[in-house]
Amino acid sequence: MATQTVLSSLADRLAKGDTIVSAWCGLPEPGIAGLLARANFDAVTLDMQHGPITLGEVIRAVPLINAAGKPALARIAVGEFQNVSRLFDAGVSGVIAPMINTMDDARTFAAYSKYPPMGERSWGSYGGLGASGLDQNGYLREANRFSLSFAMIETREAMAILDDILALDGIDAVFVGPSDLSIALSGGKQVNALSGEVDQAIRHIIARASAAGKPVAIYAQSGERAKAFLDMGAKLVTVMSDSAFLRSAADAALKLVGR
Repeated sequence: MATQTVLSSLADRLAKGDTIVSAWCGLPEPGIAGLLARANFDAVTLDMQHGPITLGEVIRAVPLINAAGKPALARIAVGEFQNVSRLFDAGVSGVIAPMINTMDDARTFAAYSKYPPMGERSWGSYGGLGASGLDQNGYLREANRFSLSFAMIETREAMAILDDILALDGIDAVFVGPSDLSIALSGGKQVNALSGEVDQAIRHIIARASAAGKPVAIYAQSGERAKAFLDMGAKLVTVMSDSAFLRSAADAALKLVGR
């Protein structure tokens, strides 16, 4: 097995059972991700689903994150599976796919994430190959292990097929979206990521994933929620967002000067 590099560090740590705390970035400036990578986060996640950051900006941010010795993750927009391989080629360590609501969704995501014979990812890695420290054939042999696919569980449909998603070769982990899960569980009546029903569903997801030997990642809207999710057994939490950090720091400073 290859020695640990920044590209394989996320997979290696999750395989050992370590917990990972990631920053969350959606602002369209790669330097922000690079700045947060130099804070005491374990990783940085880039959000193309709801954040205004684009694929090109994500690709420019990845080397800045990796240069700080941290793995990068990225979330694609719904159904944009064609970007999965491009992100792994650029050097991300994990890709998060939202709204995986059917087994066809899960199989398509897995196919774009993994090289044959497990999947259908085509050859063309540049940033990933360089960051891996491996030659071409070494990268081909190892990439399916350290290029991690996170299927999002955030709907009733996904909850109903959770065990099937977890059992699928090529899906390495699941990622919970508490806000969308709250909308689904309430029948569209409310957004409440803090509800007891959401916590109950998260505990169920963690239990089923643990039984399948796969880690659970969750978006946390605060440090307090991140700690609570880790206490529940989640292995990766993303904390707040770059824009939330900016607002909270501004509010704290202004409060001190009476504004």
